[in-house]
Amino acid sequence: MDNPSKEQILAASSGWVATTLNFLPGLGAGYLYQRRWVRYFVTGGIATAWFVLGTILNSEIEPKKSQQLIGVGGLFLISITTMIEAKIAHMKAIIAVKKQFLEKPQKKKGGLFGKS
Repeated sequence: MDNPSKEQILAASSGWVATTLNFLPGLGAGYLYQRRWVRYFVTGGIATAWFVLGTILNSEIEPKKSQQLIGVGGLFLISITTMIEAKIAHMKAIIAVKKQFLEKPQKKKGGLFGKS
């Protein structure tokens, strides 16, 4: 039995679950579901950088409503971007796996006593 490829693992995952997990927490949890570790850590780094940037820019004063909306909007943008990317990657993986399956020669099944 062969180990599944990255495309097979990604294609076997549910696209809507990965998309939802990337949107609701907003921190790339769908990437964990799809076993895409580098994308997960990149998303976590971007979200952390967004928090740090907001903290540095507003370190002296209490943030206004408009500044809070900018912070939440940035996280929303990160979650929407990861959600769309996860769905596109899932669809590409499904197409790649179907193509591999169609190109792979099919083995003829023998009957009970050999050839049929």
